[in-house]
Amino acid sequence: MPKGPLDGISPIPADTTLEAYRFQIAVLRRIGPEGRMKLMSQLCRGMRRTVEDGVRMRHPEYDDETVKLAVIRLTAGREVFDLLLPNIEVKP
Repeated sequence: MPKGPLDGISPIPADTTLEAYRFQIAVLRRIGPEGRMKLMSQLCRGMRRTVEDGVRMRHPEYDDETVKLAVIRLTAGREVFDLLLPNIEVKP
């Protein structure tokens, strides 16, 4: 039988006990699709703020708009950023 790219990879993180993993799955099932979407949205907003904070620490001279552009460059990648905004130079 051919092996796929995920063969041998456990869905349980190495630093997580089976009991903790089962508890997490039970919680995610209990909160349902809407709750999972809300949780994911909160996690994404938190990560974006963390990235913005990193840009602000590296570039205290950046205004809010430049911080947004730097975050876009970090998340989209330089090649995509340069294709979409070829005349804007911003360092992440």
